[in-house]
Amino acid sequence: MSNLINDKFTKFNRDEYQRDNFDKFLKKVSFSYSIPSIHIAGTNGKGSVASFLSSIYITQGYKVGLFTSPYLNCVNEMIKINNATIDDETIEQYLKQYEDKFKKYNLSSFEIQTFIAFEYFKKEKVDVAVIECGMGGEEDATNIFTPILSIITSVSLEHTETLGTTISEIAYNKAGIIKEHVPVLVGKLSEEALIVVNDLCRDNHSPFYEVDNYHYEKLIDDIGYSFSYSNRSDLYINFPCLYEINNACLAIEATKILNEQFKVDEDKLRSGLKNNFWPGRMEKVYSNPSVYLDGAHNPEGIQKLVESIEKVSNSKPIHVIFACFKDKNIENMLNNLNLISSDISLTTFPHQRARTEQDYFLYLDDYHFEQDYINLIKNKIENYTDDLILITGSLAFVGLVRQLFKEG
Repeated sequence: MSNLINDKFTKFNRDEYQRDNFDKFLKKVSFSYSIPSIHIAGTNGKGSVASFLSSIYITQGYKVGLFTSPYLNCVNEMIKINNATIDDETIEQYLKQYEDKFKKYNLSSFEIQTFIAFEYFKKEKVDVAVIECGMGGEEDATNIFTPILSIITSVSLEHTETLGTTISEIAYNKAGIIKEHVPVLVGKLSEEALIVVNDLCRDNHSPFYEVDNYHYEKLIDDIGYSFSYSNRSDLYINFPCLYEINNACLAIEATKILNEQFKVDEDKLRSGLKNNFWPGRMEKVYSNPSVYLDGAHNPEGIQKLVESIEKVSNSKPIHVIFACFKDKNIENMLNNLNLISSDISLTTFPHQRARTEQDYFLYLDDYHFEQDYINLIKNKIENYTDDLILITGSLAFVGLVRQLFKEG
């Protein structure tokens, strides 16, 4: 896989969040899709839940398609079958076959990626697919099929310029993936969001399920958690982040709901949870000092990250390197990070949506800004060998940094 494929999608950039062109395109190409698929929406956790479900079903022996977004380093990561990413040649074949129509209907890159994923899963005859919404639900490009299960992981204020300015409005948008008679599973939602989802489930005659509380968690060697859920004890996930337990529980609940259609043995479920890996979620990439990467990029995500990082810090001082997109609620995120660190450095990175020094102007009296994020990371590592360094604020930023560590 190479960045050449990433470059091929840049000419399809479009900022509008609407479905008119995509719907016309789908009608023109006579699109149809009948692969049994799980559809996941939510403010946070949807990618992790998708990854856990994919891992469980792969472990059971099913051929599993997985579509997630955004990617860390290359577009190919968004589309996988049994953990193998789609290759460059296959993407190029779809781009060449449909390029004229993609341009005619002025499709966005995400709409094209969604279409390629669905066509690829059909061509490869996967047994089941797990589809993550890009943003929202009702108008999302992925909302073009009837799933076997709809999951809403969480609802909080994000993308307010597009999805709505209240929890109720955002919940209504995300609940747009609910289809008639299709079961719906939700994570821990606020009462305001629950009312919206419950009403839509009732209107659509959709069975409603809610994840239960997990019990007794124990951090093991700073690399994973054991926990109990429902009637199961000694479950294990290979993540040092507390928030991933909730995502694992949603995946467990989903397999229970779908067990008649896609049977999962107890040992395969446990192995699927344990063997799952999802990069950029409190991922430790360096020791002495401990360097963690986390793609949290909104207030709810940062709040959950703060709760988790304290558990692995062992009272070490925490140094935060932070970069985010221009449209993010930076004040709430920085306020949460202030709870765990007195050393927060702001930076930027090569991306058209990344905040620059000018975009941080309201915060420069309180926080140090460093233009060169690579130099900033090196300095922190050299000067704080006994501490913990947390790099966060954006999945795109974390993807760049992760690649640097992989390259040594």
